[in-house]
Amino acid sequence: MRTRFAPAPTGYLHLGHVANALYVWGATLSRGAEVLFRVEDHDRQRCRAVYEQALLEDLDWLGLVPDLGTTAEFRSGPSPFRQSDNSEVYAAHVELLRTYGHHVYACDCSRSTQGGAAVPEGGVTRPYDGRCRSRNLAPGPGRGLRVVIEAGDEVFEDLRLGPQVQSPAEQCGDLLLRDRLGNWTYQFAVVVDDLRQAIDLVIRGEDLLDSTGRQLRLARMLGRRKMPLFLHHPLIRKPSGEKLSKASRDTSVRALRAAGKSPEDLFGQALFALGLLPLARPVTLDEARGLVPTS
Repeated sequence: MRTRFAPAPTGYLHLGHVANALYVWGATLSRGAEVLFRVEDHDRQRCRAVYEQALLEDLDWLGLVPDLGTTAEFRSGPSPFRQSDNSEVYAAHVELLRTYGHHVYACDCSRSTQGGAAVPEGGVTRPYDGRCRSRNLAPGPGRGLRVVIEAGDEVFEDLRLGPQVQSPAEQCGDLLLRDRLGNWTYQFAVVVDDLRQAIDLVIRGEDLLDSTGRQLRLARMLGRRKMPLFLHHPLIRKPSGEKLSKASRDTSVRALRAAGKSPEDLFGQALFALGLLPLARPVTLDEARGLVPTS
């Protein structure tokens, strides 16, 4: 079994990433899984080399050693596990969708237009309405790529939350594969990567639960036969109830390091914040991996 730890270098790692890492590395104990490390830097406008370097350093400092995609490999040059190094792979999978008979089309809608995907409206998001399906726009600068998502449910079992039913066409409409700036989207790139890298256990925060149905649908459309298992774990939240965020500059791993905290301190803080320890105390990595429920 293979799982992955896949941060995006859009800021410094924080305690929420530590929590996710403990779940991921915990699976190596409870399920005999191996860990693949992936850098999800598909958003070229927000990702920075300095953040990638920082997350490599933080991973080493925490003692989290992946089985595939070691930090030394990332420092040596292009990697099959760094998304920005593999644009041609995603382009090839767009052609694969076409080969399998799926309608891929250019789209010039933005999030601010009425037809844009996930436009906030009173706290509710709207699915993309498919207005560009029949316009026959030529692909090019300022235009994204979408694929038609047919109606129907995706049914899956979350290892923590139980049975789930999602309807991708109703949730999001036709999926955006590449945005108007030329970036491959998270929803597309992660499905392609999990398929080609043989990821069969996806462990991530429960804020991504709603993405699962559309990712399963896209995986089927790309010819994946055996779907991965999913476990969506609790999030570490601020007193306001908001999740920790790099964008909000929440206290980073490196700031805690600079304040004199040890990896064991951070593991204990993360487990306490997740409700897995009654009191925050230093915890070794081996003990921490045994305390997270991944089965």
